[in-house]
Amino acid sequence: MRTIVFIIRKEFHQIFRDKRLLPLIFLSPILQIVLLGYAANMDVKDIRMAICDQDKSAQSRELIAGFLHSGSFVASAYFPDARAAQRSIEEGGSSLALVIPPGFGRVRGSSRTAPLQLLADGSESQSAAIGLTYATLVVNATQAQRAAARLSSLDPRLLQAVRRVQVDPAIRVLYNPTLASRNFMVPGVLGMILMIITTVLTSLSVVKEKELGTLEQLIVTPITPGQLIIGKLAPFALLSVVLITLVLFSSLLLFGLAVRGSLLVLYLLSLLFMLTTLGLGLFVSTVARTQQQAMMISIFFIIMPMVILSGFAFPIENMPPVIQAVTYLFPLRYYFIIIRGLFLKGVSLGELWREAGALLAIGTVVIVASVLRFRKRLE
Repeated sequence: MRTIVFIIRKEFHQIFRDKRLLPLIFLSPILQIVLLGYAANMDVKDIRMAICDQDKSAQSRELIAGFLHSGSFVASAYFPDARAAQRSIEEGGSSLALVIPPGFGRVRGSSRTAPLQLLADGSESQSAAIGLTYATLVVNATQAQRAAARLSSLDPRLLQAVRRVQVDPAIRVLYNPTLASRNFMVPGVLGMILMIITTVLTSLSVVKEKELGTLEQLIVTPITPGQLIIGKLAPFALLSVVLITLVLFSSLLLFGLAVRGSLLVLYLLSLLFMLTTLGLGLFVSTVARTQQQAMMISIFFIIMPMVILSGFAFPIENMPPVIQAVTYLFPLRYYFIIIRGLFLKGVSLGELWREAGALLAIGTVVIVASVLRFRKRLE
């Protein structure tokens, strides 16, 4: 035990002696929280809309007012024809264009379907899809208001019969009532930080020993491979616990986002997640010969695939079935479910036992395989 403590102290001395590494470790979590909370905002609002009203009727002005008063759209400019409105999208001046053709008000006043054109910038597919959805809601709401006005002129008995079959849905958004994307993104920083710190720094620490020639010196000492592995991994596990606390305080102070679930469950399941990432970092150290190789392998073969296929930014449900099956191999997928459940839903360990079991199984396989390979390289 004294030998392991000595190795841990040696690792901490190396970490704190590197003045360039300390800001990277302790400031990067706060920087990522700020960027993801403020800059990387997926909430779509104030959509710039080019307006082309060729009808200039009361009905067309009513429709335009519905768009501008919805809170989702702002008029970027008014154009005389559809071509000019489309050119505004091409030049980046607008994201959406509303084209009201001549005769819109006359047709709308009759029983026929009134024509209407919406042009969207498909180069920004997510914003275009959300913008078109908002636009459809505005058109439907305007149509419903007009239908209600027509019904008011009917016979009261007939109007009462129509009202009986109407549906008045009561919509309630759970866990994230404001639908703010920062409440979804900020907890993900915790998984990103733990994965980067434990995987990259662990692999760099061991490879650095190789480059300096001190790993061979440790091998010829009475230190066993097991003691060396524990002494190398434990400092980064302890450092990650400190970073978890830092992220929790930062998210609470900056965004008022607190953990609704148990903090004990959060720390325990985070240790299960770190079991996998520490093992991956140890495995990378057995493959790479230099610190540059270790960094490249960690980023391009571990971190990037995990981020893309874990549901951090892209919904797993939208991926092809084959890719969805592959995502079950990535521990970050389960950890994101855990931290978002604890942050937003306040779930307990009883609801997270499947994710905890998956992390334990994957972590055990990864750490055993990495330890066996590391022992073999030492021998």
